[in-house]
Amino acid sequence: MATSQERMLRMTNEFQKMVDDFFSVQCQYQAAMKEVTTKLEILDDEFQTRHKRNPIHSMQSRIKSVQSMMDKLRHRHKALSISSAVENLNDIAGVRVICSYIEDIYTVANLLTSQDDVHVVYVHDYIQNPKPNGYRSLHIVLSVPVYLSDGRMEVPVEVQLRTIAMDFWASLEHNLRYKAREEVPSKISAELLQAANDIAALDERMQRIHDQLEEGALIRKKSDKRR
Repeated sequence: MATSQERMLRMTNEFQKMVDDFFSVQCQYQAAMKEVTTKLEILDDEFQTRHKRNPIHSMQSRIKSVQSMMDKLRHRHKALSISSAVENLNDIAGVRVICSYIEDIYTVANLLTSQDDVHVVYVHDYIQNPKPNGYRSLHIVLSVPVYLSDGRMEVPVEVQLRTIAMDFWASLEHNLRYKAREEVPSKISAELLQAANDIAALDERMQRIHDQLEEGALIRKKSDKRR
C-alpha cells in the first residue's frame, strides 16, 4: 500500500503533467483568442469611421487556468486531463466584450458571426432569457481557424457580450457571493435579483435616450440637405 508521501508525490507528478500538457496546447487557444480580438478591434474601428462612435467600450481576454479546467471537468464528471478539457470544454479561451448599449451587443455579435471563417458552435442569450439570479449577457462560442506549424486547426473561443451596466452587476454579484463563502440567504438573493432588474430597466432607458438622440440628429441632417 502506498504511503501518504508516495500518494502526494504521485498527485504532484500528475498535476505537473497536466500543466506540461496544457502548455503544449496553450498556443492554440492564445492564437484563437488573438484572432477573435483582432476581428473585434477591426469591426470597432470601422464602426467608428462610419458612425463616429465605438460600439465596444472595452475588451478583456483570458485563458482558463489548469485548476479552473479541472474543477469544471470534475463538476461535469469528466476525466481530469488536458485532453479531456480540450474535448469537453468550449470556454478554455474567453473574450469579454463590454458595450455601451444593448443594441450594440447584437450589432457586434451579428457582424462577428457573419464572417465566413467564423463558425458558431452555440449561442446562449441571457439578455432575452436571464438566468434565475438575474445574470444577463450574450454568450457565443465560436470556432475560428488557427494556422500553426502543424497546419490549420479549428479552435473554440467563448465570447461574452454585455453592457457596462450588466458587467457592473455581474462583477459585484460574483464578488459578493464569493465573499459570503457559503449559500447566500434568500433575502440577499432577492435583493441581488431586484438590483439586476433595476439595472436592466436602466439599460433599456439609456437605449431609448440614445435612439431619440440618433433620430433627432438624422432629422436635422436631412433638413440641412434640403436647404
